[in-house]
Amino acid sequence: MRRSILALTGAGLLAACSNAIVPQGAGPAPVSSRPPAGPAGPPVTANPPARQPTASVPIAPLPGSPAAATVTSAAAAGVVAGPGISTLPIAPAGYAAALGAFRTSCPGLVRRNDVSGLTRGADWQRACGAVGATADRDAAAFFARHFEVVQIADGKAFATGYYEPEIAGSRGRGGVYQTPVYARPKDLVEVDLSLFNDELKGKRIRGRVDGAAFVPYFDRTQIEEGALAGRGLELAYAADPVEFFFLQIQGSGRLRLPDGSVMRIGYDNQNGREYTGIGSLMRQRGLLTPGQASMQGLMGWIRANPAEGKALMRENKSFVFFRELTGPGPLGAMGYPVVGGASVAADPRFIPLGAPVFLSMDRADANGLWIAQDTGGAIKGANRVDTFWGAGDAARATAGGMAARGTAFLLLPRGTLARLGAAGGGSTPQP
Repeated sequence: MRRSILALTGAGLLAACSNAIVPQGAGPAPVSSRPPAGPAGPPVTANPPARQPTASVPIAPLPGSPAAATVTSAAAAGVVAGPGISTLPIAPAGYAAALGAFRTSCPGLVRRNDVSGLTRGADWQRACGAVGATADRDAAAFFARHFEVVQIADGKAFATGYYEPEIAGSRGRGGVYQTPVYARPKDLVEVDLSLFNDELKGKRIRGRVDGAAFVPYFDRTQIEEGALAGRGLELAYAADPVEFFFLQIQGSGRLRLPDGSVMRIGYDNQNGREYTGIGSLMRQRGLLTPGQASMQGLMGWIRANPAEGKALMRENKSFVFFRELTGPGPLGAMGYPVVGGASVAADPRFIPLGAPVFLSMDRADANGLWIAQDTGGAIKGANRVDTFWGAGDAARATAGGMAARGTAFLLLPRGTLARLGAAGGGSTPQP
């Protein structure tokens, strides 16, 4: 997704996938999320306001040093032994939901190269070998048997939210359906820079070949002005460019077609341009009033100021390409379906993809046990996560205003702390 976003896509607001507009409060009164319906236009649906949170008192983090900006892995940031799993306030339903998401992630988890420096594929074999035969009613015992709790750096966490949006669209162009949804262009080239310099390990760039030169790929403005037109890349057409812009931030979504059927689309790469969160720009420029810094508030401002809003969206040069999804979805960065209320996007340098994460935050809906199954363009650093809420109005209302702070604990296979300590990783035994 966001990469998931996206999804796949995206950042600080909700996701990627995705997700770069950090909400700070509830949005304004509901506004129309689509253009007015004409005789053949799409139905008008409400843009539900951001959900008001229920306050919660987070568990205090254990003593630890914050991760420096130059630190690039959890092992380097510092690993502190956490509390016993049985002391964490996790509801039985939360254990069961996390169990299902962990079970889905296991095939990829045991094969992935964990860049956090914490685990190896073999470390997960015991838990993954047992999860298939574990019933939901035994989920709490499963996690207690196979995992130990650690804190990365100072444990101070920040959580946003993302969801799977549904917008009006059509497979063909006509009427209100004028905004192209593009598939990945064949001339988009992704380069692994570590092949040229070992010091650039993990660094990739995207661009295109122009004659004998490798140049940046077309940015959002160029694409919207027709740089990709006529290539047969149009998967579909959205009715509302504003809704489509925010769907790109999420990294995946649903198109409600004129006949009432649904077309699901998922992240299939990005143009390589830097993501710019328009919410941050709007705050810097004093464009948002108190209570507007949610997705709903941003949409309301853009609709009230269409020319300025269009120019503002184009300051985010990043552009996401999609593919049609015909199976379960939306898909996270591991290639598996993400689950509302159980999956989070995280930075794999600090949280291994597939690992369980416990959040204790200052808003109750973010609390609980989650599985890291996705990444996001703005989800960077230790203890930074993006919670996934599924699809529909309730998911949109929760994700659109999610901004929670508190404490994060990471669950790792038993024995990891001892191995890291023996290797000089700086960890301490679990109390």
